[in-house]
Amino acid sequence: MMKKHLVTCSVIVVLLIILKLNTASSVITKPAPKIVTPVTYVVPNLVTNTNTTEATNDYSFANEALPVNASVYRKLQTSLKKHNYKNIQSNILHAKALKLFPIIEPILKAYGIPEDFKYLPLVESGLHEGTSPKGAAGLWQFMPGTARNYGLKVNHKVDERKNIEKSTIAACRYINDLYDEFNSWTLAAAAYNNGSVKLERAINSQSEDNYFMMKLNRETGNYVYSILAMKEIIVKPRKYGYSEYYTYVKFQPKNFIAYN
Repeated sequence: MMKKHLVTCSVIVVLLIILKLNTASSVITKPAPKIVTPVTYVVPNLVTNTNTTEATNDYSFANEALPVNASVYRKLQTSLKKHNYKNIQSNILHAKALKLFPIIEPILKAYGIPEDFKYLPLVESGLHEGTSPKGAAGLWQFMPGTARNYGLKVNHKVDERKNIEKSTIAACRYINDLYDEFNSWTLAAAAYNNGSVKLERAINSQSEDNYFMMKLNRETGNYVYSILAMKEIIVKPRKYGYSEYYTYVKFQPKNFIAYN
């Protein structure tokens, strides 16, 4: 009887040892948490709302604010430097604004296009006139095929791409189509430069639809920054070294009709 009791006790002890070993092996020892020191940067020209800790800036395109980001800031400052008087050495951009904006503004308004798009032709045709090596022509630098698609006559006798009012109407229709496709004025501007097919492909491949966060070819990647720079130097000429102020009177033609 004693022998049987000892066997039973031995079995219980063995089972307890096995159970303890299994329990110990099932416990996962977590590594000590890694201490990460937060990295902060100060972006000049960005201001902090005094009521909150949210950083904001005063740059925007078509009421779409630029991200508060050091890389975005550097690109914008590079574009501003490129377009200041020291590099341009001419008031031609302000002279063109004086001539063109009174014609362009009411047409943009009639088609529901944000006013910031009036700076786009200064980027497109800028300091140069005529036809580009690729065949784009006029204020809005339409290619022949796109111009015809939006109602402009382009042939050996007539080239309505060089008609300010007609080409602006065509541009408005085109920009509205791009906005309908991308649901963003910034992306619409980028697509105006790069084409909707290429931009859509970039959005899908990068899983990113914020223009300022995307990796695009150099020309398109700088395009909206150039528009923003153009806006800055026209609105604040003396800040960027331009000595003269150009003023113009906004007007809305009484009988202007927007044709869809």
